[in-house]
Amino acid sequence: MKALVNVRHVHVRLHHSQPLAAGDKQRDILSDVSFRINPGERIALVGYNGSGKSTLLRMLRGLLEPSSGAIERRPHLVQAMVFQRPHMLRMSTRTHVTISLWLSGVPWRKAHALANEALSWVGLSGVADQKAATLSGGQQQRIALAQAYATQAQLLLLDEPTSSLDPQAKKDVERLMARYVDSHPQAAMVFASHNLGQVKRLAHRVLYIEQGVVVADVSTADFFNSAWLAEHFQSAFVFTQGDFS
Repeated sequence: MKALVNVRHVHVRLHHSQPLAAGDKQRDILSDVSFRINPGERIALVGYNGSGKSTLLRMLRGLLEPSSGAIERRPHLVQAMVFQRPHMLRMSTRTHVTISLWLSGVPWRKAHALANEALSWVGLSGVADQKAATLSGGQQQRIALAQAYATQAQLLLLDEPTSSLDPQAKKDVERLMARYVDSHPQAAMVFASHNLGQVKRLAHRVLYIEQGVVVADVSTADFFNSAWLAEHFQSAFVFTQGDFS
């Protein structure tokens, strides 16, 4: 199977004006990261705050270049990224989705039709004419997912997409996340989450990151097998014993 993305020995280095240690003015935010993203996968990135999850997502999206190593993407790979708090423009929900397509080169009339289809898919047709900025946090995240659906993104990247949502909105967004990959067999999803319950519900595979290093890259079943994880990846096991609900 040809990977959508192949990350090979990537380092991301943060430069400082003041040395962090004797004679050292830089620190690796990500260190020697290697993994593949295959079609159909749902991959969760987990780890403590500051471990490098968001940096890895930004790098996958192309918003940040690695200091060394390589990221090989399938030619013409379409990507979409959903942030923790999406920025909403001062326009209607429908126009918000339409204009993102138009700016990417889709003719306006076609973009308008695609926006209507995408809003129906996320269950927001009823608020299509309402200002996007006035909607709830959960609805705004669904707008971001509508934009991904409209572009038929092959790689969906999400950074803590439900961390600020109420329980019902969280369920709605999780349902759409799972549905996206299930309805697009050639697509994959990579999401960062501190909610281990969400990871267990949504992920097929888990990357546990600690201080910029991918310590464990395992199936979700193995990650939540406490005895197995404690034997093979002690630091990941310790992480799972914390309170991350």
